[in-house]
Amino acid sequence: MPETIAFPTDPRIFPDAASASEAARVLYALAERALAAEIAPEADACERELRTALLALLRGTGTLLAEILAGAPSISVARYVWRALDAAWRDATHAEGSALEVTVFVLPLVIVVGREGAGDAGELSGIVEHVDRLTAILRDHGALLGNTTFQLSNALVAADAIDVARLPEILAWCRLPEAPSAHVQLPQRGLPPAPMAFAAGREAVHLRFLPGVAVAKSGADLTADVRVGKWGVAFTRELVAQLSLGGASVLALPRAPRRPLPAVAEGRVAQRDVAAELFASNAIRKFRSTVGEPTAIISAHRAPDAPGGGEFRLSLSSPFDPKAAEGFRCPLLPLERANDVASMLATLMRDCRVTDVRTLPGVHADRAEGGATLLFKPETIADAAKFRVH
Repeated sequence: MPETIAFPTDPRIFPDAASASEAARVLYALAERALAAEIAPEADACERELRTALLALLRGTGTLLAEILAGAPSISVARYVWRALDAAWRDATHAEGSALEVTVFVLPLVIVVGREGAGDAGELSGIVEHVDRLTAILRDHGALLGNTTFQLSNALVAADAIDVARLPEILAWCRLPEAPSAHVQLPQRGLPPAPMAFAAGREAVHLRFLPGVAVAKSGADLTADVRVGKWGVAFTRELVAQLSLGGASVLALPRAPRRPLPAVAEGRVAQRDVAAELFASNAIRKFRSTVGEPTAIISAHRAPDAPGGGEFRLSLSSPFDPKAAEGFRCPLLPLERANDVASMLATLMRDCRVTDVRTLPGVHADRAEGGATLLFKPETIADAAKFRVH
């Protein structure tokens, strides 16, 4: 494939800031002023004002915070407000005048579950029966910058349990007693486990998070190391052993402990990318074993059920079998730039040694004329204009 590639247009529809609440419009304006500032002091002043406003919202209910992030009028504003919110979270969890502070962290886990053959579908409970073994592995290998005063939950939770709307509630868990004793008791809080369903003959890619809470000296950032350290292999082996019950095959891909906001953002990207890799591996292997090398087409589509109302699609086909076609619906996540996602798909095809990779300009419809999900083959590209969305 060529070294440069013309990427499709971003198909998402961004909300009109004029329809947002007054509080949201104020924050969007601050973000836009900071992004447009020509001198650093002006940008810094806008960022401080934005962080102060978000810090106040973190002490509220969370509903408005979620609406503000979801209603951002552009990717650049959404990313700026998101970064400011993460900074406000760090400010809010810092215990002024205290030698100790509580850190709530989560480990993102991409878990691939399946069952070979024609057996029954099933479900993993989302409960880790022997979480003490995972805790010991993290302690023994110096995770969390060597901190040992932490506990892990035994529940594998979904993203919604720790996402933006839950941040004020989780923040309250970080408050230590007014006069902590020498034997600090970690807050006991619960998050609901999220079961993981699977079907025979195909793999399901789930995103789950293993929450934890730690006590450390004030100002220590226990999530500063974003790499999966020496604990990764032993942790993965133990987790897979505990989850691989009832005939299911399990692959677990852990990421480093993170604050809730980065954990959710990075976890969702990792889940989508693993799903794309599984699709590509299975589909390309099938083509090569039957009709030879496939052609890949990357296109942008409006889709009402996709995040932001738009997505990319990866279509694989071969001229030697007109009926053989495979497609992957690739979501554009709220903080992602469209070119980065298109580049991921193009790089995936290159890594799979697919040499014929094409992209379609413009934004296309969700459905073909017969009502099926619209995918493209090389012989239909000339007619693609009739499916364009204006």
